[in-house]
Amino acid sequence: MATTRKPAVSSAAAPVKPVVPVKPSAKLAATPAGKSAAAKVAKAKPKAKGKDKARSDKPGQAASPKAVKAVDAAKAEKADKPKKPKLVRDRFTIPKAEYAMLETLKARAARVGKPARKSELLRAGIKALAALPDLAFVSALNAVPGLKADRPAKA
Repeated sequence: MATTRKPAVSSAAAPVKPVVPVKPSAKLAATPAGKSAAAKVAKAKPKAKGKDKARSDKPGQAASPKAVKAVDAAKAEKADKPKKPKLVRDRFTIPKAEYAMLETLKARAARVGKPARKSELLRAGIKALAALPDLAFVSALNAVPGLKADRPAKA
């Protein structure tokens, strides 16, 4: 078995400077190399989640009443916004004649100055059906022929 030799260290090497150990903070040690020290320190500072407009810029001074009212008004305005309804995508089968009627109703809506999409027409029809009394609702359902629940045959 061959042994490896370590190179000999010459005594003429440059004198070694004493190293003072510096304890890095946990935040600075976790940042990737290559950033400046100022950027590391700036990143280590906690950021405020939101600026409070009612807060005074100078410590020891109370916020102005106008600033407090402005913040309260902004919060009230956000609370008054209605939530958007969740949308549902669905597919259904419809006879060609009734589909053509949707196109006719779209043209009619555009002619009277209220252009509408197919989905808006369908939703308006649902609301109209919901507003009918039971007897009229049943007669409207009887006017529509039933269809099979499967997909139509390919042409």
